[in-house]
Amino acid sequence: DWEFAVRFDLPIIPVVAPPDGYEHSRDELALERTVAGTVQRPFAGEGTAIHSDRYNGTPTAQFKKQITGELAERGLGRGAVNYRLRDWLFSRQHFWGEPFPIWHELDPQGNPTGLMRTDAESELPVLLPEMRHFKPHGRPEPPLAEAPDEWRFQTAADGVRLARETNTMPQWAGSCWYYLRFIDPKNSQAFIDPAKEEAWMPVDLYIGGAEHAVLHLLYSRFWHKVLYDRGCVRGDEPFHRLVNQGMILGEAELTGYQRADGSWISARDIAPGHTDEGVVDRATGQPVKPVGLEAGQVTKKGGDFVLADQPDIIVESRSFKMSKSRGNVVNPDHVVDQYGADSLRLYEMFMGPLEATKPWSTTGVEGVSRFLARVWRSLTDEQADEIRLHPAVQDVEPTPEQNRLLHKTIQAVTNDIENLSFNTAISRLMEFNNALASSEVRPRRIVEPFVLLLAPLAPHLAEELWQILGHGKTLAYEPWPNFDPSLLVLAEVEIPVQIGGKMRGRVTVPTGADEAAVLQVIQADAKLGSQLAGKQIVKTIFVPDRMVNLIVK
Repeated sequence: DWEFAVRFDLPIIPVVAPPDGYEHSRDELALERTVAGTVQRPFAGEGTAIHSDRYNGTPTAQFKKQITGELAERGLGRGAVNYRLRDWLFSRQHFWGEPFPIWHELDPQGNPTGLMRTDAESELPVLLPEMRHFKPHGRPEPPLAEAPDEWRFQTAADGVRLARETNTMPQWAGSCWYYLRFIDPKNSQAFIDPAKEEAWMPVDLYIGGAEHAVLHLLYSRFWHKVLYDRGCVRGDEPFHRLVNQGMILGEAELTGYQRADGSWISARDIAPGHTDEGVVDRATGQPVKPVGLEAGQVTKKGGDFVLADQPDIIVESRSFKMSKSRGNVVNPDHVVDQYGADSLRLYEMFMGPLEATKPWSTTGVEGVSRFLARVWRSLTDEQADEIRLHPAVQDVEPTPEQNRLLHKTIQAVTNDIENLSFNTAISRLMEFNNALASSEVRPRRIVEPFVLLLAPLAPHLAEELWQILGHGKTLAYEPWPNFDPSLLVLAEVEIPVQIGGKMRGRVTVPTGADEAAVLQVIQADAKLGSQLAGKQIVKTIFVPDRMVNLIVK
């Protein structure tokens, strides 16, 4: 709507104001226009009502509820939930798929009368026939029209000649309830044993791609509700928790824009043109030309990509769905050949939140590959002729700090994996390995749990390291490490000390020390004590374990 109005110079009256601090996206900024000195930018989110008479200032959610209630009171409308279910074309012209248990009645000349009959329940399921020829034959009939006559035709008990329906059901017929059948796949008496359904259903966690987020799962739930209403299943919901992982897009495509004279223009200073010329200089209205750029021509500046030799020129960075037509498909086999399976696996988890749509970056794969190489170097002796443990890995007691870091990491990685936050779990392991690699002595008691934490994320490397640590059996049978909450608490903390609001130093105090104890330590400190000499503390702002600010006179 916005683009249409801009293109034909129509007035735009915004009715929703963005929340304070809202930052417009690059696409929104590209569509801004100035009318009578006022900058207008598109906004389609939730905010507060403007230009809406007595509703001005009303939050969007409240506005909707209020308007709905008022329309209902006046008999002009009512609130309703609209489901995205559409009419279902439930037939396919395939030689596979479940046959319909439907027969068409034929007249004496063999033509359909329009009347139909169904198979008796005892005759179900209808099985596909054995067919030698099932390729397309050029006639407007499904492949099953070529099935043997004994499968296609029969005579009913009342003498009526019947022809079987030759369309088949779509894949939905099986995929909408497969989670039930998987529990009891060999049951020939029922589609699921009620006892097994009670034991296993509903599904605890369903993970499916974004392309499943609507159709497959919407129809699965619809199908399950039908089964529940008919008394075929005991629970009315099929899934406890549903997560749709985001799509991985192709490598970011970088585009700069040039004026007719060859000078560059920032991507923020262009706008859609009023003709078929594409985009124009927002200030002059003159057409600008998009120019594809290589990664070496740009650099990152804040949240934007800019020209390396002109950092004030912002370039456009967009990623698209992988497709052969765009030539941006990444072959995972090639990634595995170059970087290893663990690097591919780890990078896909490290790219960002599981549900987010993310652009692929070969540079990112190189980054996680380097991390795995650092882990290998931390635990193995690269100077030796054979593969063996690093001399720093020793059977000694860890220091209190090493122990605390280990248990802090176990807690964080455990929580992250349970919450499917794999990217942050990997970050925790990177931090741990940095600390481990900087230690002259690396106690086996903290190395082995670290390898176990790494195993779900980089299983091949973890398995190799487990063997090098001297274990004869796979780590797959090892219990997951547990953390000790008592070891997560620091015995001492260092807190900043301000005098009159200005940072003057730091003191180390026991964790949980009260205000009086902290003041005693401050006054005993040579540097801070001298700054307080001869002065009266009139006010103390104290946050336990965090900071103290002394107001003096």
